[in-house]
Amino acid sequence: MSADSGGGLSGVASVAASVGARVASYEALLSREPFVVRKRVRWADCDPAGVVYTGKFTEYLLIAVNYLFDELGQGNYGQWLKALQVDTPCKGMDLEFHGALWPEDEFDMHCGISQIRQHSFDIRVDAVQEGGRRVFTGRFSPICISREVRRRVPIPEQMLQALQRFSLTAQSIPEEPAS
Repeated sequence: MSADSGGGLSGVASVAASVGARVASYEALLSREPFVVRKRVRWADCDPAGVVYTGKFTEYLLIAVNYLFDELGQGNYGQWLKALQVDTPCKGMDLEFHGALWPEDEFDMHCGISQIRQHSFDIRVDAVQEGGRRVFTGRFSPICISREVRRRVPIPEQMLQALQRFSLTAQSIPEEPAS
């Protein structure tokens, strides 16, 4: 599901709103500054004991990254990359787990750009639950490659400017609550 960049309702949500129906979503863009995506755990994400499968955390990370990509590309990241004549495949990704999740748990993924290099950059995702309980920290590192020769190229100036908008500061990273 992608956020409507105009701030209004779109698709099924607008139809449901027009008939007064409640729309329950399992993910949503909560805020653009700071950039926060909310996710709710589905039963299908869990093992028979009701704990989220480890592999689902990668999916959660990629959901947040794709919301940020859409924001960088002003609603259409693929078209934006095409205009810039680059692609951004994943160069690296990692996760550190801080807590388990169960069905219907909600958590917020705070996203931002933690480092920019000549050809690649890092997206940091800090997942926290209400009250500040940390769930996971993730890093996704895309690298810019030319669409023509499929080799790394410097990050285009227009992309650098867009990335700066989401650059993280120490204040924007959720703090772990005191124990």
